[in-house]
Amino acid sequence: MPKPPISQRLAEAAVALFDEHGYDETTVDDIAARAGVSRSTFFRYYRSKEDAIFPDHDTLLERIAARLRASTADTAIVAITDAVRIVLAHYVDDAEVSLRRYRLVRRVPALRDREIASVARYQRLFREFVGEWLGDSPDAGLRAELMAASVVAAHNQVLRGWLRAGGTYDPSGPLDHALRYVIATFRHLEQPQDRGGQIVVATFSRAASPQDVMAAIQQHLEPPT
Repeated sequence: MPKPPISQRLAEAAVALFDEHGYDETTVDDIAARAGVSRSTFFRYYRSKEDAIFPDHDTLLERIAARLRASTADTAIVAITDAVRIVLAHYVDDAEVSLRRYRLVRRVPALRDREIASVARYQRLFREFVGEWLGDSPDAGLRAELMAASVVAAHNQVLRGWLRAGGTYDPSGPLDHALRYVIATFRHLEQPQDRGGQIVVATFSRAASPQDVMAAIQQHLEPPT
């Protein structure tokens, strides 16, 4: 089997050593040795040992930004919910590392500070996207801030519940449930469009996903060809 990428090996080594020996007791040299690379190689990938605990945030942020850029005003909320699912899947797909990191972050103040800074970057990305979507509408800045904070809070509440439970269940259902609250609260933020005075009333099963709801509403609101 081919070896994992060096960045992944370093991250896994850091998590394991912090867990086994403690954060303060583990050095960069220890992490490099466990990963089978030199100290200089470590610094080609990470600026510090705490950075190795959050190895993929830049890549993940770019994936989220790409998903948001691919949307239009009519699909902005769907893009946001898709982006939140990308973040959650990132943690779930590597559950063992996520769970060990969670235990470490709870114990080490330096890692908690690093995590808070990472969360702020996600929230800023959502805020900027929503702000562009709302344009120069009244209170656009305030509403963008509130929606971004709500989206991040919904994701973090679901993620924390999954981590506290030891990753023993699929959190996608709880995330959909949490996002429905966000969508219901901020649905009115979408740019209003003139539909000739017509009113559309639709009902959906509680099990319907946000994407299904959006697709059905958009289909009914589109003008006939």
